[in-house]
Amino acid sequence: VRALCLAALLGALGAGGTELTVELPDSDRRCFHQELESGIKFTLDYQVISGGHYDVDCYVEDPNGKTIYQETKKQYDSFQHRTEVKGVYTFCFSNEFSTFSHKIVYFDFQVGDEPPILPDMNNRVTALTQMESACVTIHEMLNSVIDSQTHYRLREAQDRSRAEELNGRVSYWSVGETLILFVVSVGQVMLLKSFFTEKRSGSGGTST
Repeated sequence: VRALCLAALLGALGAGGTELTVELPDSDRRCFHQELESGIKFTLDYQVISGGHYDVDCYVEDPNGKTIYQETKKQYDSFQHRTEVKGVYTFCFSNEFSTFSHKIVYFDFQVGDEPPILPDMNNRVTALTQMESACVTIHEMLNSVIDSQTHYRLREAQDRSRAEELNGRVSYWSVGETLILFVVSVGQVMLLKSFFTEKRSGSGGTST
């Protein structure tokens, strides 16, 4: 029983794949390559964490150069595909439409089908026992927890980026208001001083 539950736990925590967070400069493009066998399923999830309007172009090409997925100016998306030919698959993130905004993009690239939790689970002809059903439920809940943690981690990073951007704008606005108030105050003092300054009489008067 403990072995089954431990296998479910390790299966949820040790799923194969790659998670990366990359910086995408303005007017730039980043591509990644993965060699895959025929008939293999892969999943690409991505989300823009910060920069500009939080959007990016994304496309996926098969080894023959055929575009099997393409989206423009997306904040986040998910793409699943089962390979038809063997070779190197390429997926790219493009920020070429932006001339001044840097982007930070998170993506999760998963390859292959998830292995069965229990031995010969796909070929069983009998119903699962209560303990086996509990292990399957635990495994599914752990997967849900991992997905939720990833989602909230990305939301937290995105909210922090927006808060820092807002804080910067408030700071610049405060500095600008301070300078304007200083200039207006000095101007008012100089104007009031000119009202109370005695004008000296012009030269050229006669003396006795």
